[in-house]
Amino acid sequence: MSPVKALEFSRSEARYVAAAISSRFRAGSGAGPGPLALVDTDPVELPGAGWHRVQTRLAGICGSDLATVDGRSARYFEPWVSFPFVPGHEVVGERDDGVRVVLEPVLGHEARGFPPPFPGAAPGDGDDYRHLVSGHLEPGIQTGYCASTGGGWSEGFVAHESQLHPVPDELSDEAAVMIEPTAVGVHAALKAGIADGDTVAILGAGTMGLTTLAAVRSLNQNAQVLVGAKYPEQQALARSLGADQVVAPGELARAVRRRSGSFLIGDDLSGGADVVIDAVGSASSIDESIGVARPRGRVVLVGMPGRVSVDLTALWHRETELVGAYTYGTEHLPDGTTARTFDLAIDLVGRADLGRLVSATYRLEDYEEALLHAASAGPRGAVKVCFDLR
Repeated sequence: MSPVKALEFSRSEARYVAAAISSRFRAGSGAGPGPLALVDTDPVELPGAGWHRVQTRLAGICGSDLATVDGRSARYFEPWVSFPFVPGHEVVGERDDGVRVVLEPVLGHEARGFPPPFPGAAPGDGDDYRHLVSGHLEPGIQTGYCASTGGGWSEGFVAHESQLHPVPDELSDEAAVMIEPTAVGVHAALKAGIADGDTVAILGAGTMGLTTLAAVRSLNQNAQVLVGAKYPEQQALARSLGADQVVAPGELARAVRRRSGSFLIGDDLSGGADVVIDAVGSASSIDESIGVARPRGRVVLVGMPGRVSVDLTALWHRETELVGAYTYGTEHLPDGTTARTFDLAIDLVGRADLGRLVSATYRLEDYEEALLHAASAGPRGAVKVCFDLR
C-alpha cells in the first residue's frame, strides 16, 4: 500500500522538554521544536477481524491534543499510550466500504479481543481498565494515542467496528466532527445529576464548556444556567445555546451570589450553585468552582486538569462532591432507561446545530499554524479548529 501522510508524535524526552519551554512563551508553539512531525509512513496493519480502514475527512484539535504537543500533558498517561502515535480522536471519515462514519475513540474490550463487560456495552464501559494495556494491541487509552491504530491527524487509520458510527446524511462533516466532543459534554451533564430548579454554573465557554451547556439545556429546561465566558464570540454562542445569564469569568462568583442570595465569606460564598461544571481545568478554576458551589453541592471536572495544586480545605468543610467526567459509554437516564452517549450526542449535534462551532480548517501540511490557531481560539473568535483532508 502507498505511504500516508501523518502527524507522528515520537518518544523524545529532549524534544518534549523543548516543546514545554517553547509553549511557555506562546501556546501552541510546541509543534516546532517538539516530537511532532509530518511524515510519510506505511499504513498500519489491520489488527484482525472486525477492523476497518478509515480515510480521514475532518479531524479536530482538542485541549488534550494541545497539552500533549506543548509538553504539558500529565505524566500519568505515559503507561497508557504507545509510541510513536498519531494524534487525532475527534474524527469523521469514510470507512473502507464507502460509508461516512464518526469515530468513538476508546479502544474498548471488543477492539482488544476481549468479551464486553455486558451485552451491548459501549467501548468506554467497564470498571477495570486493564484491557487498555493488554490484548493484541499496543497500549493506548484510545485511537490517537495507540501505535497499533494510527489516528485522525493522518490520511487514514484503522478502527474496530465497535468504534464506528454511521453519520446521518443530514449532518455535514463539520457537524459530524463535533459528535465526539459533544459526547463528552453529554456525559458530563448527566454525571452532574441536575434536578429541576437547580442553579448550574459553568466555568469556561470553549468547546467543552459550550457542548456541556448544550447538553445541560437539552436535558433540563428548568435549571438556571450561568456561564462564565471570556470572549465576545463565546458569550454570544453561550446565549444562543440556552444560558440564562452569561458573564465575564471574573463576574461569575458575583452572579452566583446574587442568584443564590449568598453571603461572601472571604473568597467563598456562604451558599452557592447546586452544581458547578469546570470546563477549564486549571488550579484557579477548580478553586473557584469549589468556592461557588453550595455546601454539599457538586463540582464536575470536564476540563482536563493535569497536575495542579489546590487547597482542598473548602472541599472538606463544605462536603462538596468532586466528580471527574472523562469520556462516554452507556448512560443511565433520569427516566430509568439507558442509552449510548454517542447516540445522544449525534441527536444533540443536529438539534443544536453544533457544526457552527467549527471555526477554521487547515491542511495537514499547515499543522504549526493550525495548532497556534487552536491554542488561541478564544481571543481569535474561534471555537473548534480542524484538519481538513477532504
